[in-house]
Formats: sequence, C-alpha cells, structure tokens
Amino acid sequence: MSYMGGTYDVIVVGAGHAGCEAALASARMGAETLMVTINLDMVAFMPCNPSIGGPAKGHVVREIDALGGEMGRNIDKTFIQMRMLNTGKGPAVHALRAQADKFSYQHTMKETMEKEEKLTLRQGMVDQLIVEDGVCVGILTQTGTEYRAKAVVLTTGTYLRGKVIMGELMYESGPNNQQPSVKLAHNLRELGFDLVRFKTGTPPRVHKDTIDFSKTEIQPGDDKPKFFSYETKSSDNEQLPCWLTYTSVDTHQIINDNLHRAPMFSGIIEGTGPRYCPSIEDKIVRFADKPKHQIFLEPEGKNTKEYYVQGLSTSLPEDVQLAVLRSIPGMEKVEMMRNGYAIEYDAMVPTQLWPSLETKKLPGLFTAGQINGTSGYEEAAGQGIMAGINAARKVQDKEPVVLDRSQGYIGVLIDDLVTKGTNEPYRLLTSRAEYRLLLRHDNADLRLTEIGHDIGLISEERYAKFLQKKQLVEQEIERLRQAKVKPVEVNATLEAAGSAPIVDGSNLLTILRRPEVSFAMIESLSPSPYDLDEDMKEQVEIQIKYAGYIEKQLGHVEKLQKMEKKRIPEDIVYDDINGLAMEARQKLNKIRPISIGQASRIAGVTPADISILLVYLEHYNRVTAAKG
Repeated sequence: MSYMGGTYDVIVVGAGHAGCEAALASARMGAETLMVTINLDMVAFMPCNPSIGGPAKGHVVREIDALGGEMGRNIDKTFIQMRMLNTGKGPAVHALRAQADKFSYQHTMKETMEKEEKLTLRQGMVDQLIVEDGVCVGILTQTGTEYRAKAVVLTTGTYLRGKVIMGELMYESGPNNQQPSVKLAHNLRELGFDLVRFKTGTPPRVHKDTIDFSKTEIQPGDDKPKFFSYETKSSDNEQLPCWLTYTSVDTHQIINDNLHRAPMFSGIIEGTGPRYCPSIEDKIVRFADKPKHQIFLEPEGKNTKEYYVQGLSTSLPEDVQLAVLRSIPGMEKVEMMRNGYAIEYDAMVPTQLWPSLETKKLPGLFTAGQINGTSGYEEAAGQGIMAGINAARKVQDKEPVVLDRSQGYIGVLIDDLVTKGTNEPYRLLTSRAEYRLLLRHDNADLRLTEIGHDIGLISEERYAKFLQKKQLVEQEIERLRQAKVKPVEVNATLEAAGSAPIVDGSNLLTILRRPEVSFAMIESLSPSPYDLDEDMKEQVEIQIKYAGYIEKQLGHVEKLQKMEKKRIPEDIVYDDINGLAMEARQKLNKIRPISIGQASRIAGVTPADISILLVYLEHYNRVTAAKG
C-alpha cells in the first residue's frame, strides 16, 4: 500500500553537491521543492578530497556564485586554507583552491537548506519514479510513500548500485559505508535508459600525531586570501597548512609486488576509472619511468586528527595500503584511520539529455552530477544549479536557461556531456574551453550575474552593486584612455620598472598595456578619482592588457552565436534529408541537437553534413512559414 506524502513543484533526489544547488535554486526561484536523501547526515558530504576549486573547477564555483548559487559562499565560510594557483601564468588559468573543514562545510550547507523557506528536507530511499502518460510525475520511496511533482531532478552521485572494492573484499555500498540505491538503478533500466558502469576511488586517512612533518614540505595558504563568492569581502578563518611528500623506491616496489592483489589489475573492477585522477597502482604501472609521485597531506578539519593522503587513491588490500603508507617519507610510523577503497556505480549515458539537463526519453525528469558521468564536487554543483533552474522554469512554463561555450565553463561542461558523451568519469580542464581567455576566474560576475538576476537568484541589492562595479571599471578605462602624460612625468617610473622610456606624449592606457607596467604603478603616477576596490583594479588591468586577444576571441564567439541561433526544429526527420552521410544521420538522430552550433560539434558530423543541413533547414523554414 502506498501512502501520499505530498505534492510539490520540484523534487530533488539526493543531497550531494549537485542536489544542494538544484534544490536551493529551485526553491529560491519560487518553486515548492522537496529534497529526499538516503541520510540527512550526509548533506553536502565530501566523501573524497575535502577541497573545493583548482583549475577549471574553481572557475565553475565562481560561475555558480555569479548565478546565485551556494557553493562559493559555503566554502568561504568554512575554508581552512585558501590558495590562488598558477599566479605565475596568465589570468586565463589563475585558479582558486580551498581546503575545507569537511564537517563544518557539511553542517553549514545543511543549515542553509533548512532555513530556505520553500525547501522541505526528507530522509528516505527512493525506489522508483512515477510515470504517467510518458511523463515523470513523482517518486515512490522504500516505505511506500508517494510524492508528486511537475519536475524531478535525480542527483544520485555514486549511489546507484554502488559497490565498494578493496583487495579481495567486495560489498554493496554507497560512499563512506552508506546504503546504496539498488532498486532505482533497476527502475531506470526498466524505463529504457542506457546506463554505464564507472569507478572512482578514495585514499586512506591517517592520524596526524603519527606523521613526522619534519620530513615533508610545508604548503601554507595565501597571506591575503581571495574568495570564491563575490559577496565575501573578508574572513577571519584560521588557515592550516598542507604538507608535501613523495612516494619512494620502496613504495613502487611494494605496489609492483602486489599487483596480483590489486582489483584494478586482477579483473575484479569492471567500471571505467577517471583518467585524470588515477589510483596510485595505476600511476606506478602507467608511469613506470617516474621515480616518485607527489603526495599531499591535508587536514580534514579543525577539530579532527584525520589527514587526507592526496595522490594515494587505492583499492589495494588493507595490509598493502599500510605498507605503502609507511614507505613514504614522514609516514614511517603512520597509523591508518580509514582504508582507501574503489567504488563502482551506475551512471547515465549523458547524450540522453537535452542541454537543459532534462532527459529526452522522459519529460519532467532531469539529472545532474555524477549520475551524468562526471567526477568532482564542482562539476556536480555546476550541473545541479542548471538542473534546478530548468526544473523550476519548466514548472513556471518558461524557456530553459542554456549557457553556451563562450559564457561559462558550466556551458562547456554540459555541452561536452550532452553532445559528445563520455566513456570515462569526465573531469573539467581549462584546455576543454576554446574561449578560456574570456572564461576567467576574475570575470564570472560580468559574464553571468545578469542571467542570475533575470531568473530571480540574484537580489536587487547585489545586482545594484554589480552594475556599479561594471560602471566604475568602464569609467576608469576611459579615464586612462583620456589621461595624457609627458616623458618627464613618467620616464623615471618606467625606467625603474625596466621599461623603455617614452619619447613623445602618451596616454596612460597605452602605457598600462606594457607587460612590466602594473596598475599600481599607474596609480602612483595618476591616482584614480573613483573608489576602486582590488577586484575592480584587477579588472581594469586585465581588460586593458589583454584587449587585443579578448577582441579576437569575441570575434570567434560572434560566429559561434550565429550558429547557435540557427535552431533545429524538434520534429525534423533526419532520414528525409538527402545527401547526409549515414554516420551523420545516426548521430543526429541519437543526439537530437537543438541548434546548428551543437550539431557541428557532434563527432562524426562533417562540415559537408552541416552545409546540407543548412540548405534543408532553409527549405523547411520556408515551407513551414508558407503553411503557417
């Protein structure tokens, strides 16, 4: 017997990083939202590395914040170390990374969600989706409770038929010994969804007091930390250092001697693992020529002695894990508190999704996060906020919000998934973005705050501050363009910076374009009359120094947008189009691209196919207009 638990606008299944963003976005946009999770103590839990950010991932967190999401605000409240990476390189690859207090991060996020007016949290195991007339209209839990909604978002992470593997030991489990979700995985298969088996892993945790830090290198946080959220202006969080050590010759020997006991090589593990986060046994085999690998020792929080051993993800048996740990400098007497393990799980083939993250097969059902074949908290949260936004907009009868590849790393991530699919856990990299000079860490607000405000996730107060920032940056750039200086006024400063003197008069904007000239030097020559904060000064400098490159990329983007604006009708029959190659027909039928731009990025669809498609669309649109 089923029991009616309630009716909502949107139901979110799962409370990991994707689920939290989806539920908060939906509720904040005015949709009555229910979040159901197997265990309420695991809201926003970090089963792997207790950190947020890094290359491309940090950009995503900034974008989530610019849209009005929560991850940036939450890590700013709970970080125990903050570092800007790649500062020796150009601004396109600058990336913020924070070490989180794992427990504080979790509890702070749960508290935020509990306070959200239109969001209800419930503990329960979802066994199946309720489908009526080919539409997803709700969920059914293990206890027989039925919840109804106009849209359902699945964010099940690595729980679908989760199986933990360590040496010869195997058992059904979600991460951190949580219950796996088995019936829902079977239900998705029954509904005709194509699922694949992926694998991820986590390293052992060790006791701080058994580490000899004198044999490791200290990795402190930045003296003046920057923040993920545009709303965070300062922090008094105490920063804790991380520590760097390396594997040794003995480490490699122990692993090589025990490969016959490694599930990765003995055939026990069926799932495909993440290429960019390999296990230590995989690294030793694949990079046999390398004498050592980096190992970072990272605190899991302020009030725990547990340290995370980054770089040592493994599914080797327990006795081998301990021997491996004790072969690493600084850990000769270490005590292991938790074993590392691998986890296999079912994931959705993401080409079954529209760019809105709604499933093509089952209207009303959205998926986000690791269920879509990605790895990483940030990739999950980026999809989560978009799925939450689009679920709420579906309920409100509004068009979905789809970011294109020139608007954000979130756009790159989702486009890659739904257009190309993935045959391994997908990780976002800066190299995946063709417009990475436009998609910088510093300008996420300039790219996305407008959208966040339009959909109702950015407050009027925050939007007014954003518009003021934009205006001040533009005014300062114009001031520098107008400000003329003579050689006698600037040459001493230029020569002190190792820059060539000017012969004739120049403007300050031209001088700031020089690589060795900083905005601080320009300020010493001509203080700004505007009240500019550090972010604004950085923005002025980057926009001036990289103007030529940025303009070039914007030219490419314009061409891309013309292709994106050429929409493909949903009812188009590709088999009717003469001249299309057989492979192109098969791929176009499978992906059902929404625009010529998306069609052009499908592997196997050639420029010749696109030309034929454009001619056909012109004819199709003329005929449709004549009928209409």
